[in-house]
Amino acid sequence: MTTDPMERIAQALERMSPAPLKAPDFETANAFVWHVAPDRLDPVPRVNKVDIALLVGIDRARDTLVANTAQFARGLPANNALLWGARGMGKSSLVKAAHAAVRAEGHDLKLVEVQREDLPSVARLLNHLRDAPYRFLLFCDDLSFSHDDQHYKSLKAVLDGGIEGRPDNVIFYATSNRRHLMPRDMIENERSSAISPSEATEEKVSLSDRFGLWLGFHPCTQDEYLAMIDGYCAAVGLEVDPATLRAEAIEWQATRGSRSGRVAWQFFTDLAGRHGVTL
Repeated sequence: MTTDPMERIAQALERMSPAPLKAPDFETANAFVWHVAPDRLDPVPRVNKVDIALLVGIDRARDTLVANTAQFARGLPANNALLWGARGMGKSSLVKAAHAAVRAEGHDLKLVEVQREDLPSVARLLNHLRDAPYRFLLFCDDLSFSHDDQHYKSLKAVLDGGIEGRPDNVIFYATSNRRHLMPRDMIENERSSAISPSEATEEKVSLSDRFGLWLGFHPCTQDEYLAMIDGYCAAVGLEVDPATLRAEAIEWQATRGSRSGRVAWQFFTDLAGRHGVTL
């Protein structure tokens, strides 16, 4: 047992300030999740993704994002991307599918997921990635900020990179239901109550302007919804009477009160289960 007071103090300080993250072995996986307390990059053995061919109704967004990702993977200029819009329309699925599609072309691109609440630590993450001999796609899913949330200031460091600049081997993609990442009533309240309304909202609204690529996602039509289900069935070889399939799919979306890619996948999961098909 340690009796030296100075040694006890040193040990206590070491526990409060854990050793810095050791350089991870990026050869162990193609995707990682960033965690803090302590800082670490946990490998993801198998990414939960949908094949890009199954993403129906978002052709323009798909082609644009894949092209941007491929440019980056080849070492060419590329933009940070914000995928915004209707929920359940494949925003996060597209990011993961684009990563997989680019890797399938032979590019060793690593995917690193960052949680919104861990954005204040992102500068430390960038320091670990900056000198690594790989290219990294940072991904933050369902990104948005509340009225008193200051995390958006940390995000600016990712997008602008401060005095050092964003590492050349890092690009950032985010998904959000909000185009400006802030609640509309928050922006309107700032404009109505501030002494200088334009200045009060500029810092918050300009955050989304730092994304060079904006891709909007909108609610799907019934034909697109049914086409998604047909595509899922074709992919696993599930054959169902077209009239029966259409009736059941429409009834399913009616009970959910909405149509989206997520609802289509949920219906297909139920359908496959009833027909004894494994996914």
